[in-house]
Amino acid sequence: MKYDCIIVGGGIAGTQAAIQLGRYCRQVAVIDGGYGRSTLCRAYHNLLGWPEGVSGATLRARGRQQSEAYGVTWVEDWVETILNHEHSFEVHTRTGKNLSGLRLLLATGILDNLPDIPGLSACLGISVYVCPDCDGYEVRGQKTVVLGQGKAGAQMALALTYWQPQLVYIDHGATPLPTDLSHALQQHGIKRLQAQAKRIHENGGQLHAIEFTDGSSLEVERAFVAFGHNTVHSELAQQIGVSLHHNKHILVDARTKATSVPFVWAAGDVVAHSEQVSIAMGDGSQAAIWMHKSLPPLSTFPEKWPDPSTAMTLRHEIRV
Repeated sequence: MKYDCIIVGGGIAGTQAAIQLGRYCRQVAVIDGGYGRSTLCRAYHNLLGWPEGVSGATLRARGRQQSEAYGVTWVEDWVETILNHEHSFEVHTRTGKNLSGLRLLLATGILDNLPDIPGLSACLGISVYVCPDCDGYEVRGQKTVVLGQGKAGAQMALALTYWQPQLVYIDHGATPLPTDLSHALQQHGIKRLQAQAKRIHENGGQLHAIEFTDGSSLEVERAFVAFGHNTVHSELAQQIGVSLHHNKHILVDARTKATSVPFVWAAGDVVAHSEQVSIAMGDGSQAAIWMHKSLPPLSTFPEKWPDPSTAMTLRHEIRV
């Protein structure tokens, strides 16, 4: 079957695009490996309508249900190669599936460089964070540390002084900081501790202590992680000649989210922009609108229009 649109990546941006395209009654396939940045976050706190927080897993699950009610096909797999045939795209997956589509959306995201510290993953989005714009608010009046390395960790600590002036930077690196950064930490009263975290002690995602490899520990309530070198999943974009920013993020038209390659769009954190869930949603919708506009009008419509209110059963509880 040839799809109107193939979406690579079923995170926040890809799922939002699928919903929009499904509402246009387009034939859409989403190829998703089921693992990404949004699968790790146990609570987003800065989204409209979710004041108590909502997990990435909940948003993804509900979004997939919503899109499937509009006839969107989901393929649980990883894309290995994409062939550009000028007016169509041939997508090959890890398990040997081949899909063909007229339009392509890359929503492949990024993955944070998170250390393998026991207890860390249970706290992500609840008491341990990665984005100061998203969650700096959460550390107000809390005993806070930055777990990081080198310049990335130091810069994160300095950014967080807007919300919490008393910070400890736990630097896992052995390389001395540049003089200007070292002085800036001192000027802001940020204590830099060169140590290796061994274990996060938590209860239900609430951080209460960090244990170090030397046997010592530090009581703490909140933490940010900043090790740098996050992985930008733009390999497929590069494979088909899409122009990238110097940091490997995909360059797109600000209005349409179109890339430099005709009939290829990109959305979400893989794009060069602020990495926010709300922005990823907007990106996905915006890309979908212009993908739809680029396609010929439908010659026929479904005999029975989808009715999401009866075709899907949404969970009403908020899982964090």
